[in-house]
Amino acid sequence: MLKGFKKDADLAVTEQRKIIHVDCDCFYAAVEMLDDPSLREVPIAVGGDGGRGVVTTCNYRARAFGVRSAMPAGEARRLCPGLVFVPLNMARYREVSAQIMAIFRELTEMVEPLSLDEAFLDVSEVTSFHGSATLMARALRERVRQEVGITVSAGVAPNKFLAKIASDWEKPDGLFVIRPDEVLDFVRELPVEKLFGVGVVTARKLHDMGVATCGDLREQRPECLVERFGRQGYRLHQMAMGEDDRPVVVSRDVKSLSVERTFSQDLPDKAACVAVIGELMQELERRLARKGVTKPIHKLFVKVRYSDFSTHTLERVRAQLEAPGSEDFLPLIDELIKDPERPVRLLGLGVRFRDDRSPIQQLRLFE
Repeated sequence: MLKGFKKDADLAVTEQRKIIHVDCDCFYAAVEMLDDPSLREVPIAVGGDGGRGVVTTCNYRARAFGVRSAMPAGEARRLCPGLVFVPLNMARYREVSAQIMAIFRELTEMVEPLSLDEAFLDVSEVTSFHGSATLMARALRERVRQEVGITVSAGVAPNKFLAKIASDWEKPDGLFVIRPDEVLDFVRELPVEKLFGVGVVTARKLHDMGVATCGDLREQRPECLVERFGRQGYRLHQMAMGEDDRPVVVSRDVKSLSVERTFSQDLPDKAACVAVIGELMQELERRLARKGVTKPIHKLFVKVRYSDFSTHTLERVRAQLEAPGSEDFLPLIDELIKDPERPVRLLGLGVRFRDDRSPIQQLRLFE
């Protein structure tokens, strides 16, 4: 059981957080298999089929063939000839997500959704289940299984960084617990690639320094890491010690969301830009789904960077309430790109959300 508090020699009490990270297993695919049980016996991919289609997610049968998220549909079919494609159904996924989040909030209001299918819960003050975060996580997983019909994996730890790693440790349909007295030993053997914010470039730099694990990273002086990586260096050293003081944030004010792509070869003209709008729109829809944003969209905008690196943007108010499609961005492209033969280096699409709070509510944010 995770301990709720620990006392020092002066009897001052220092709060020990208890964090649960819950992550649905291949969520979109799980919902599709829930609604159509025949899909459980075949490898499926959720997303766009056809020449420019992309896999948004897939079930574990498909993953056994090497199919992965963000993979082009053609490549996925080559790896798995029997792959069944299912179109995205965002309204249904949001409906199931709302069921799951409601179950979480019955346990605690301290819920931070990261997307439709995952969330952090701070259960430090929860007294149910004898105050045991492990028992709480087991109960949540069982309720989602029984009441919703899909499986979730959970991680329990003293902070958000470790809880997220733990939820992935026994996937799918698993539960992994990192107790406070196990943190240093657990983190010591973690590859640096597991650390938040460490991508291919940062990992290569760390490997060049002889740093492959968090144990290696602990031996580096924090000031040297800061000199090499800037502020991220200090954060890296903190994570190598298993430390993370970020609180669970109950609400977030997302004002806009966008996607953009820099092309390895410039798009030759406006017609080529129009041809890739559909692909960018799919990525924008995936980002909206991951963020779980449900606020009305107020504006659409496009961004263009030409081959000479000059950058231009254009936005327009959107009257309709439903989610935009590729065709809604075409008038902006047509208006922004005046020279149809001018090569384009970067193209981006985005949305801005409407703020329905009153002026008084908005002012309170700054009090």
